[in-house]
Amino acid sequence: MTPDDVGNNAPAIENARDEAERRAREHWLGIVEPGDSTAHSLIGALGASTALELVSVGASARDIVDVLVEHVDAGAEFIDDLVDLVSDGLKRWSGRLGAIDVDAVRRSAAACGARFVIPSDSEWPWALDDLGEHAPLGLWVRGALGTFPDRSVALVGSRNSTGYGEHVTVEIASGLVSRGLGVVSGAAYGIDGHAHRAALASRGETIAILAGGVDRPYPAGHTELIERVATHGALISEVPCGSPPTKWRFLQRNRLISALATATVVVEAGWRSGSLNTAAHAATLGRPLGAVPGPVTSATSAGCHRLLRDNGATCVTTADDVAELAGVSGDGDLLQPLRDWTQTRVLDAMTSRRSRSVDEIATLSGLDHDSVRASLGALDVLGDVRHSANGWIMS
Repeated sequence: MTPDDVGNNAPAIENARDEAERRAREHWLGIVEPGDSTAHSLIGALGASTALELVSVGASARDIVDVLVEHVDAGAEFIDDLVDLVSDGLKRWSGRLGAIDVDAVRRSAAACGARFVIPSDSEWPWALDDLGEHAPLGLWVRGALGTFPDRSVALVGSRNSTGYGEHVTVEIASGLVSRGLGVVSGAAYGIDGHAHRAALASRGETIAILAGGVDRPYPAGHTELIERVATHGALISEVPCGSPPTKWRFLQRNRLISALATATVVVEAGWRSGSLNTAAHAATLGRPLGAVPGPVTSATSAGCHRLLRDNGATCVTTADDVAELAGVSGDGDLLQPLRDWTQTRVLDAMTSRRSRSVDEIATLSGLDHDSVRASLGALDVLGDVRHSANGWIMS
């Protein structure tokens, strides 16, 4: 084959590589549970195809780590830790390695109108990348992602909602739509369902993130609602079609809800509500977190009061409050630019009272110096910080 032949075939070769990577990621998502950081790290370093081939041929943890260290800068002192991590991963994955039929998964997806989206695709929700090593390897999607607004709010809460909570949810969701924001939730009974219904009734954009496959509406009582969301908004899941929801998958689904949304608001939640898990993910990501206060006698609002008292949540009572939390004014104007998680951590480490050096900011934020410098440069352009004779200070 001549150099000209190689050049002429370059697009076909690239397409073949993309297809192999896509197929391998589909395979991986049938093997691992959502949020598997070991699989994510392997795939990030080696590519999904290479990582899958190593695992499928029975390579040992040591063999895989030997290949891994050729691609990443890992000190000798970390090699044994890597071997232990990969060994644990192999034990988790072994039972499913030979049980995945990607062609069958694709047929199931096609039957319900779903498609598989990976990080290299233009419609990939970039906000999910803030999850780092716990970001999804891919997503099965029904509906339109490309039209979803840049700013959105996750409205979550109790499945056993009260009339008060449902009324507040409808008022907030419809108000957010009128201001151009999207609504994200989990399609559960109670607050989730009312958030989706209000967004659809207001002809707004809404996304439901499911714990099972996008072809298995859950709960069954929300089948009609979930199908409406698929038609007029979007359904998302990181487990293949046909996969049942499990307790673990619900908890991992919550991290996607909080990451996809610009801000998270808990409308009603009991003391141990699963919605508090979503709130915790939002706080970890540095996303704005709000909670709606309820009657002090209501057990259904105990979780919201806990967030307000102990977890620094912002008290919100109207759509204006919630829109402001997401950086949008009551008139729909942008109040502040979207910031990524590193910029949020840098700002958390700064003050408007005195300047701090890059070293100080790195220590307080837990970030490396290069990340701090890059974030400071971006925040300087946005007008959030400025450089003084003694270092950096908030504007």
